Amino acid sequence: MSQIQDQLRREVAKLLEEKTVDLFLGYEDADLPLKTVARFIRTAQDADRLVWNRSCTANLAALLPQAFKKPAGIRGDWTPPRVGVLAKGCVSRSIVGLIKAHQIPREGLFILGVGCDGMIDRHHATQLLGIAELVEAEIDDGALRLRATGGAERVVDVSDVLADACSVCRFRAAVLADATIGDAPDTQEAAERYASVATFESKEMDERWAEFAAEISRCVRCYACREACPNCYCTECFADETEPKWIGATTDLSDLILFHLGRAFHQAGRCVDCGACVAACPQGIDLRLLNQKINQDVEALFGGDVSVSLDEPEPLCQFRMDDDQDFMTEP
Repeated sequence: MSQIQDQLRREVAKLLEEKTVDLFLGYEDADLPLKTVARFIRTAQDADRLVWNRSCTANLAALLPQAFKKPAGIRGDWTPPRVGVLAKGCVSRSIVGLIKAHQIPREGLFILGVGCDGMIDRHHATQLLGIAELVEAEIDDGALRLRATGGAERVVDVSDVLADACSVCRFRAAVLADATIGDAPDTQEAAERYASVATFESKEMDERWAEFAAEISRCVRCYACREACPNCYCTECFADETEPKWIGATTDLSDLILFHLGRAFHQAGRCVDCGACVAACPQGIDLRLLNQKINQDVEALFGGDVSVSLDEPEPLCQFRMDDDQDFMTEP
């Protein structure tokens, strides 16, 4: 990945020097191991701050609507900036969805595609060590060395700690790009991408409810999942509305479930299964299971993949005479 990172820095510096873009959105190393943060780069000299590694989990598309929004306090005419963005497969699909939803413009957006072999799930890594926090992590030739407070160490294969979303990803290269860096990984057909849904559905109703309630009950209503999601672009979330007041702002189980159910159904036909919500959750809650179930149903009922092409309408934004209507009929 170091070669791709060097190429990334050169390309971004060139884009800024030649005034192709006014700012570029990528990743920068954070203070903690296996952590990166999103970073807007505005000068060619700052391009060296950009990184590309197995910790670039955030979906950068979530920040793009704000980048094109007119700043408060500016009166009169305003010219939106030309924005560049680093886009792995899931990020590019989210960008496609945002463009089609008229949340960001295609013009003025420069997409620099990059192939992705999958990101490390920090929660998985800490669970392997049986600790709450890492003090050091190093990747060498596919092996990940983890060290915890007190000196405990463990070496694992990177594939053993991949994010669940990355393990079943079928779009490892950008589906929309103005330029690309690195080699595009082979597209894989993840036949078992809904295996976790099938396993969950095979259980008895009471057991499913108990597991779901136990998982959601750990939520602390920090809304990190909402902030990390590129599809949560509403100016006011239903969870924050007071007139009408849809749900309470408590951590009672009923309020937690209503929030997560409401947010999940808002993703129907739009979620690209990037896993950003899981990566952002400080509690490590498996939010993908619910989203995956909805994705599976949308795919089965209406067919097609979400946000793959600008030319194709999203599954829930089109009507076909042969659409399956059985879900609306009485049993």
